[in-house]
Amino acid sequence: MTALHDQPSLWQRAKSWLARLFGREVAPGHFESGAKFSLHGWLAGMPFVWPRREYLVYVPRGWSRWKRAPLLVLCHACKQTPEEIAEATRMTALADREGWLILLPRQKESANPWHCWNWFDLRTAEGKGEAAIVAAQIESVVSSYNADSRRVFVAGMSAGGALAAVLGLRHAGLVCGAIVHSGLACGAAASPMTALGVMKSGPDTDVRQIAADARQRANDDALPVPLLTIHGDVDNVVAPRNAIALVRQYLLFNGHKATDAPIASEFSLPPADAEARAVVDGYTMTTRDWRVASRLVVRFVTIDMLGHAWSGGDAKFPYNAPTAPDASALIAAFARDTRA
Repeated sequence: MTALHDQPSLWQRAKSWLARLFGREVAPGHFESGAKFSLHGWLAGMPFVWPRREYLVYVPRGWSRWKRAPLLVLCHACKQTPEEIAEATRMTALADREGWLILLPRQKESANPWHCWNWFDLRTAEGKGEAAIVAAQIESVVSSYNADSRRVFVAGMSAGGALAAVLGLRHAGLVCGAIVHSGLACGAAASPMTALGVMKSGPDTDVRQIAADARQRANDDALPVPLLTIHGDVDNVVAPRNAIALVRQYLLFNGHKATDAPIASEFSLPPADAEARAVVDGYTMTTRDWRVASRLVVRFVTIDMLGHAWSGGDAKFPYNAPTAPDASALIAAFARDTRA
């Protein structure tokens, strides 16, 4: 135990605060907690679940409210917590390097016993429900931490990725980019009853029409909302055809000409504007880019031999593949490549 006389004096604490304020001392990264309510956050099938969720904010090393930092929203997967996805993805180390704030929403057991985000809830798919709650958290964190409102990216894994896809489509303007790892398109399931079948076989709704309707409602200055989707080609939990449907959805939402051409199947990819392959730790990674007026609007990364797991994550956590390409680094590159 530290003796009383070893505690820093008020003057020493003031000097440390001033040093940090003027950039002479670098404050360490740390977590802070909060909670947010939304009037639009009621779930369609669970009217008695209070529309409030807790969250964590990771404040990066050396952060100062006098400099607007980008904000990354990271939505955890099923059976996962904000703490676990932050550690498993090593996202805090990335935040320290890039100077990002990270918002980590927390699902509660009363809303889903497996702590999954209810991406299949009809109100959530429309941008209300849990999408509205996370949107309210984003607004609160942007205001409280003086974040850069023009650089808000929302990311997620699996069910969290599906929620990220909803936020990008339904809250364009608040969100400037969506990152979906092993997830699904916005509105992919017609009801909660069909969600498991959709995960295995692909959407049972017209996700392209959902995109067309969302585009019509979005303000022109809110578009495009670029998409990065990462998916393993042997994912047996969320079938890869869900990623293809998501790519097609965001291409239409962002007005890419590929959506005008006739298609043989909803689960076939349109020709990309650029394509590259690389081998990383024995995994073949294919990256396809689509651009509108030279601006990146969709990037699709497929990874051979990767199942339902965060690529490059920490192996001590479930659903993480440590030797695959580093998804967190791919996210950082995507954020740089989408700067207007």
